[in-house]
Amino acid sequence: MASHRTRRWSPGGLVLLLSAALTAAFLITTTGPATSRADAASAAAQTWADEFDGAAGSAPDSSKWTLEKGGSGNGNNELQYYTDSTENASLDGNGNLVITARKNSDSGLQCWYGPCQYTSARLNTAKTFTQAYGRYEARIKIPRGQGIWPAFWMLGDDLGSAGWPNSGEIDIMENVGKEPGAVHGTIHGPGYSGGGGIGASYSLPDGKAFADDFHTFAVDWSPNSLVWSVDGQTYQTRTPADLNGSKWVFDHPFFIILNLAVGGDWPGSPDGSTTLPQTMTVDYVRVSTSPDGSSGDSSGGSSGGSGGGEDGGSGGGTTGPSGPIKGIGGMCVDVAGAADADGTPVQLHDCNGVAAQKWTVAGDGTVRALGKCLDVQGGSTADGAPVQLYTCNGTAAQRWVHTQAGDLTNTGADKCLDATGGSSADGTRLRIWTCTGQAHQKWTVA
Repeated sequence: MASHRTRRWSPGGLVLLLSAALTAAFLITTTGPATSRADAASAAAQTWADEFDGAAGSAPDSSKWTLEKGGSGNGNNELQYYTDSTENASLDGNGNLVITARKNSDSGLQCWYGPCQYTSARLNTAKTFTQAYGRYEARIKIPRGQGIWPAFWMLGDDLGSAGWPNSGEIDIMENVGKEPGAVHGTIHGPGYSGGGGIGASYSLPDGKAFADDFHTFAVDWSPNSLVWSVDGQTYQTRTPADLNGSKWVFDHPFFIILNLAVGGDWPGSPDGSTTLPQTMTVDYVRVSTSPDGSSGDSSGGSSGGSGGGEDGGSGGGTTGPSGPIKGIGGMCVDVAGAADADGTPVQLHDCNGVAAQKWTVAGDGTVRALGKCLDVQGGSTADGAPVQLYTCNGTAAQRWVHTQAGDLTNTGADKCLDATGGSSADGTRLRIWTCTGQAHQKWTVA
């Protein structure tokens, strides 16, 4: 368990979040007409990556990363000043990002303790990419030395509104220089933050040091579990059962952070054995859907606040663009009576633009309206099982794929959303049925 901090966001970083647009366009999974719908749901797909290809000395891709600035200490009494200079973060021309911690030579830089002693870099994807669930992986050669603290981690996209730790934190990899052969994976949330964060460490065999070579650090995140691995070796799994009744807040999109800190409460300060500069070399960062095809918000936005995935249900992707889903006769998919109670029938209705007809097809495969999910009643896979509105819970009964052929398929049953009896009449109840390719199973998603 890492017992190292009270919080990990900086005031400067929070300002960036408050001005960022995290209400990005959600992914709609599509498959070809000859592709098995169940197979489409089970295949993981890459949703975001940076391979760091580019000329030596060039800055990180600004369409993917924001460089934070400041010397606040980040709540941990860290000693570095984060800059946006290529002296601290640049490509090496060999397909790597190099984050460099240096002794500071700029007398004008002020840190929380006075003139800054060190500079370094911290990059995040808050403005450009967030996602709930999936695999997050980076291949990194970490630095070494007392007081050196590299990290690959994530924060919830609702940080600006919910605050830390309520927004959640997932530390995929942290190392402190005084432990050259160990890395830590930790979660932080309400009731288990800072020194009470829940995690574990992984150590290399035979006294080897992580700084000697590249290693692959990953977390596989699903609605009710987080699984950490190093070089393909799983070393920790966390579920809501580990929280002793505290809230599991890992149910909405998070953004990625790479940083190299110097000093702080956990690693301690550099000493006479520490050599600078030190470099954190990143070969790639890659994000994909989970093996079941689930992911959350997987693209960035423009302006308009910090976003957030808190809707009372499991799964990410509640803040994307919404619009009507139209079927046979141009009729709209509608929540009966505009009621948001669990079990409310879903039907066809004349299109009228009300909230009960505004659906978000989220990147995690859910289809949402009125803050709840399109759901197959009782999780049934039988022909004729009615479709309803229900609290989002991450089950297969709430996972859907919109195909190129226009089917809206429930992946749990591998059956199509269907207008009962082929009717286009106002009030026709919707259900699932074996896919036939007929008009009453074809849907246009706005």
